[in-house]
Amino acid sequence: MAAGPLPEERAAGTRGTRAAQPAAAPRLADLAWPDLTGRAPTVLLPLGSCEQHGPHLPLDTDTTVACVVASRAAQRLRAEADVLVAPCQPYGASGEHEGFPGTVSVGHDALRLLVTEIGRSMLRWAGRLLVVNGHGGNLRSLADAVAGLRSESRDVAWWPCLPPGSDAHAGHTETSMMLRLRSSAVRRERAVAGPTDPVHLLMDRLVTESVRGVSPSGVLGDPAGARASEGERLVDGMADRLAADIRAWQVSGSGRLGVPERQSVGAGR
Repeated sequence: MAAGPLPEERAAGTRGTRAAQPAAAPRLADLAWPDLTGRAPTVLLPLGSCEQHGPHLPLDTDTTVACVVASRAAQRLRAEADVLVAPCQPYGASGEHEGFPGTVSVGHDALRLLVTEIGRSMLRWAGRLLVVNGHGGNLRSLADAVAGLRSESRDVAWWPCLPPGSDAHAGHTETSMMLRLRSSAVRRERAVAGPTDPVHLLMDRLVTESVRGVSPSGVLGDPAGARASEGERLVDGMADRLAADIRAWQVSGSGRLGVPERQSVGAGR
């Protein structure tokens, strides 16, 4: 059967932007068990969140980005490696956003256990597991889970969806990406600027007051000037880097795949 558009990109609103790329990334969910006999694929697990992204972006922003980046990277590798994209995990550790309706956080303990048990189960038949992380708030428990799995001699790593120079949360970067990936879900008329200070200057307040105390709108950054064309460049660039890192498969002591670029680190993305 001929492949159609990737489910994540088929659902994305692309009006006024470049057409979605044709599907080529094999999805774990589409297979039956005999299809995996005799294989030891690398499995990409997109990990996101269900959390507020300002008054203008949907709650699944992080999940959408992680799913599409993982799918595009797998598409690039299809001719040279056995790579599958697992169903996206849409809930993460988002406690810093719980001051806003719609946020659903499972907390760090539950997320750590979830990633650990997924890894143990999946690596009974898969060769490698890479968690493609779309939400910065997941990182503490994600890194702990990966470290634990690696101590059990399992080939696991994590990789962050974070473009170089991105702002912290629901600002120019994420708005641009969502205008490309699902423009119909972006409420442009509601977009407002939040604090634009570098995130390291806000960190103490974010820890003590949560995001709501620092930004009543939930935005950390400024979505003004966001463009779908910029979003396409950011998403495609991440997919290129992820594919290259999978080819090299160099895992740091913290379990991160690849060499981090010099970039700002978004808080709670």
